[in-house]
This record gives sequence, C-alpha cells and structure tokens, in this order.
Amino acid sequence: MHLLHRYALFALFLTAAAVPAARAQYIPPPPARPFPGLINEKFRADDLYRSAWDIGVNIRVRQEGKDDAGFTEAGSNWDFSTRPQDDNNNHYTLLRIMPRVGYTAKWFNALVEGRSSYSYGDERFNPTAAGKGLPERDGPIDLHQAFVFIGNHKEFPVSLKIGRQELVYGDQRLLGHFRWNNNARTFDAAKVRWQNAIFGVDVFTGGLVYNDHDNHNKSNSQDRFSGAYFNFPTLAKNEIVEAYLLARNVSRGIATDNWTGIAAPFRFPGAQDLYTAGIRIKSKPLAYDAWDYGVELMHQFGNRTAVFPATTVAAALAAPRLDQDAYAAVIQGGYTWSEQAWQPRLALIYSYASGDKNSADGKSQTFQNLFATTHLHYGYMDLNSLQNLQDIRLAYTAKPKANISLAAEIHYQFLSETTDFWYNVAGVPRNFAGAAVASGKGYRINPSYSNKLGVEVDFVAAWTFRPYAQIETGVSHYFRGDYIKESLAVSGSKDASYVYVQLTLNL
Repeated sequence: MHLLHRYALFALFLTAAAVPAARAQYIPPPPARPFPGLINEKFRADDLYRSAWDIGVNIRVRQEGKDDAGFTEAGSNWDFSTRPQDDNNNHYTLLRIMPRVGYTAKWFNALVEGRSSYSYGDERFNPTAAGKGLPERDGPIDLHQAFVFIGNHKEFPVSLKIGRQELVYGDQRLLGHFRWNNNARTFDAAKVRWQNAIFGVDVFTGGLVYNDHDNHNKSNSQDRFSGAYFNFPTLAKNEIVEAYLLARNVSRGIATDNWTGIAAPFRFPGAQDLYTAGIRIKSKPLAYDAWDYGVELMHQFGNRTAVFPATTVAAALAAPRLDQDAYAAVIQGGYTWSEQAWQPRLALIYSYASGDKNSADGKSQTFQNLFATTHLHYGYMDLNSLQNLQDIRLAYTAKPKANISLAAEIHYQFLSETTDFWYNVAGVPRNFAGAAVASGKGYRINPSYSNKLGVEVDFVAAWTFRPYAQIETGVSHYFRGDYIKESLAVSGSKDASYVYVQLTLNL
C-alpha cells in the first residue's frame, strides 16, 4: 500500500475515534488540568519555592507525506506536474528537541532554551545547495531563546526584554514564532513595553536569527527589523483594538555575505526599506453572545528589490528599487453553538493581499507578509502565502471532550492579479524562467489565464491523551483550478494531497 494511503487510513481512524475540536484558527487542546511538564511537576512536588524555576524539555516528532506538491529539491515550480521526470512526492520525518531552563522572580525573569532539529528522508536534500537544501534541519544543538526580562506590570508600567526571543503579535499574520516549522523563528532583539489601563505599546528592534546547520545561529547586522505594536484596552467596550507600524530595513551589501550554510528559502533577503502599518479589531469573548468577528487592515509602503533565494549575487546587487504600495485585509465572522456539549463553531474568513499590476513600471503592489506563521491561515498544505492571494476559508470546529479537538476547513483560493506570480509559502514566486509566457509549459506571469488556483480541503484532529503527551493528525487534498491546469497544459497536471501524524511530549 502506498505510504500516503497508510497515513490517510491512520489519520482517518484517529479522526473517527477521537472526533477532536477546534476554533476558526485551529488550536490543539490543552491538558485537562494546567500542567507544567513532567520535570517541573516532580521538581516542585516537595518544595513550593521551586515553582520559581521552569525546567523542561519539549520533544516533537512529525511524519509528513506530500504527494504531487512535495517541496522536493526541484522546488515548488514542479508542484502538480505529471511529467515522469518531475519528482514532487516527499515523505519524511521531522524531530525537534527543545530543552529549557527559566527562572521567575517578582521583578525579573530569564529563560535559556535550546533547539535541536533534524529531518530524515527529506527529498529537499541537495548536497551542492546552500544548507544542503534542508530548511528544517538545524543540529546538533543551538540557542533558540536566551533573554532577560526586567519589570512587573502589576506595580510599574515599563518593562524591558532583551536577548534572543520570539516576537508574536495578533493572529501571527505578519509576525509570529512559526513553531510549526521544525526550526521555528526567533530574533536577537530589545523590547521595551509600556502598559497602563488606557493603552500599551511594545517598541522593539533587532534582527532575524538565521538557522545555519552545524554552525552557531546568528542575526545579520544588515537586516534590521523594528516595530511599535499598540493596544487600547478601554477604547471600545466590546472590542480588542490594536495598531502597529513595522519596519524592515535591509542593506544591499547583505548579498555578499556568506550564506552557504543557510537553506532556501531563508537565504539573503533583497535590499529594502519596507514599512507596514496596520490596525486589528476583534470582538471580545462573548461580547456579542454566540457571534464574533474580526477585521485586520494592512498598508505597505517604502521600497524593495525583487530578490529571491535563487537570485545570483550579481543580480541582487544590481536589482532596481521598486516603490512599494501594497495592501492586505482580513475579515472574519463566526458563530458558536455554546449551549451544545461539543461547542461547535462555524467561521467564514476572507483574506486578501494585493498583487502587482504591471511588472515593468518600476513599482510593486505585491504585499510582503514579513515574518508570518502562514501555516495557521491559508491551508495546511502550505502552498500559499499572503501575497497576490484571495483566500475564502470556511472552518468548522468542535470539541467533544476537553482534551479532544477537531477541525474541518475548505479554502477557495484565487490570484488577486494574473499580472503577478503565484507565490509559495515562503513568498517565492513559482516561475519557470525558460518557459514562454502563456505557453502552458510552466508557471509564469500569464495575464490571459484564469485566476482560480484551486480548492483545498483539510481535516485536523488532536488528542491530549496524557497531561504531557498529545497526538495530532491531518489529511488534506488540493483540487487544482484552471490557473494550474492552464499553466501546465502541455506537461499535464494533477491534484495534490498531504497527510501528517505528530506526537508532542512536554517533559
């Protein structure tokens, strides 16, 4: 039996047996009681004062099976192709071990967290590629977080957090820790927070930490990321109101640095001075009884260069600056049957990101989704990012037990502009540079083609069967649309599928 079919049968069995729960943004179930981890529970059992310490290890192993859109070494240009020479199936195992030690006092806390990440049987492997083509491997051990926090917002409005840390805001559509990825995401940053009853703001600056297998991970001084993220607790009675301004400033000389240990798509970014302003409004829990809603509006300005992982150093140094004027918006609404035992919820979410209208006018309308946790929002198959995209998402969740969750989703996906590329989950355009426009021989900018990408169907289930252990599984299928069929009309195309099974231990 094909390996993917075995995954599917196992996943469907777990779904039927566990019938897990969910939200519009799927969240695996917590333990039945607050659980600090096996080591912490034993360490604190005999001495209450030991609760100031946090000592633990998070272990996660995930088996993934991707057919016909498998992220192989050939890259996403070969997704959905039926040509015999296009190997777009990929079945591999991911392992991540994250030990940590933390201490919390009244006015001070600190955390050191390591990370060891490996992938096995991953066909993205290419011995001659940067980082050997493995974007989810980073061993044997590296520093994920190491920060000091000074402050106590119960007694004083200002705090400072400095060191290697995760930056997580809103729904992670622009800025998140990306923990679904085997390597996750951190920044070397300093963050000052002001919070009182009227408003709060986080002001931070730092740099993205690049994962370099077998070498010490570090940020790059030529890639700076800064921001101010505001919240207004009393501005609206029934709404959470937040606003932000984010800035990424990358020097052109970054292209000449040594990137040989860093796998695509995380190699050098293009030179840019890119700014994103946004506002996020979301109803508070139970503010409108069973109904809830959310709106997020984003505008991007400044300038950028069209540089991607496959761009040569010479081309990156010569790439022209494009004036950026791009937009994105997310509108969602949901209804929860709270009187029912399983707490079922139905949500409709529309996500829009602008695309470029003219690739030759020296301007860019392609929205850049910065450091998002994309996996949460646009389909579990990770075929899209919030760039030149329209995603209509219908999500159903239910929770038959406190430790069991289920989600079922449908995504209808379209290009915003057929005068722009189709961008993969890493923000890289699918582009057969050798194929003529509208030839049907590969993905290009094809203005005459349909904007219909396809329909993705996802089923996800999770069961926290012990306070320290959780199993999660998902089954997905992508029904290709006319854009894919027309782009690959000569070579031929087919639908794609994905299955995963994941075990997480909180020791």
